[in-house]
Amino acid sequence: MPNSEQLSKPKFLLDENVKKELLQFLKKDFDAIFKPKELSNGRLAEFSKSEERIFVTNDWDFANKSSYNKETIFSIVWLRIPQDKPESLLKEFSKLINKNSSKNFEGKFITLYEDRFEIS
Repeated sequence: MPNSEQLSKPKFLLDENVKKELLQFLKKDFDAIFKPKELSNGRLAEFSKSEERIFVTNDWDFANKSSYNKETIFSIVWLRIPQDKPESLLKEFSKLINKNSSKNFEGKFITLYEDRFEIS
């Protein structure tokens, strides 16, 4: 049975377009996995919701808030950091995690930039 610390830590689901360095970074302290390749975007959203996993992606499809919202997906972190800057990605993702508890992610669309994040 999970302890209370495990229950309060966010869980992550990374899209296949996200740098492996982020998965390795997150796995040190969190439950983090890459998306199963066979899942369509719709099934991916359902998986995120049922597993209460924060979906991390670069994919513009998920920026459509009318298709992917708190009723259809647990949470989205949309990466706007260039993929050739993994150091920046890890630094900003760390800031995001440190400033938000697990419950702060639920139902949110978070855009992560090189110098800030926006939550809507």
